Amino acid sequence: MKRLLFYRRGGLGDTLLTFPVLEVLKSQGYKITVIGVKAYYQLAQKVGWVDEIYEDLYPQVLNQPYDLKIFFSKTEGFDPFPSERIWLVDYYFSCLNLPKKFSQILPVEGSTESILKNKVVLHPGSGSSKKIPDFLLFSMIEKFLKEKKFDYIYIVGEADKWIKDFTSNFWEVEDIEVLAKALKTARGFIGLDSGISHLASYLGVKSFIFFGPTDHIVWRPIGPKHTVITLGLKCSPCFPKTCSERPCLEPQNLFFKFLEKVVL
Repeated sequence: MKRLLFYRRGGLGDTLLTFPVLEVLKSQGYKITVIGVKAYYQLAQKVGWVDEIYEDLYPQVLNQPYDLKIFFSKTEGFDPFPSERIWLVDYYFSCLNLPKKFSQILPVEGSTESILKNKVVLHPGSGSSKKIPDFLLFSMIEKFLKEKKFDYIYIVGEADKWIKDFTSNFWEVEDIEVLAKALKTARGFIGLDSGISHLASYLGVKSFIFFGPTDHIVWRPIGPKHTVITLGLKCSPCFPKTCSERPCLEPQNLFFKFLEKVVL
């Protein structure tokens, strides 16, 4: 069997956007070894797109005989980010000259005892505070959901402990596979530009995702049922050099945009 080494480190969202490439490469008959965050790449391993995972550039891994090595890095191989405004998945496929025939939905089975089953899941967190609007946005969304008699719950991930200061209606989870199986059963998802939003969309959950200073053209998630919500300001995108005012994350304006697009 042909052997392939794949390197791309990053957060959950960054990692999920590499999965289509791994799926296509696996279909071409490669045994795939990846170097990256093991907790994230284990999802690809579970669905059969990755064979081995390592967390670092260990010499005993790098020195193995491979038929192909693919690195997305600032120091070797391809730059991990495109120089123009194109979707990151399209950029990866363009770099590697691969056919873009991949699954739009991550083939993960839902949990039969999911706490999220038939609920609207709210996630107001993100890996960077620069992408997080005032909690007023989610307070207004809560009120809307109550008026529509939707059952809802917040997710608290590993970087979201602060959410517990605003609500007692939450499920705290750090295991990505457990989260994925639970999210699969949700009625809908509402969140920001974050790894968990990418996961919800990729699982095929109807998702509404707010983008402010980050570029939704480059960073939109995989999945057939996601809706990007953005104010479309001329000054966006600007991340990571955001202004202090951040008008792109003004809660009331984002909420009105949400009302224009939401169907649950």
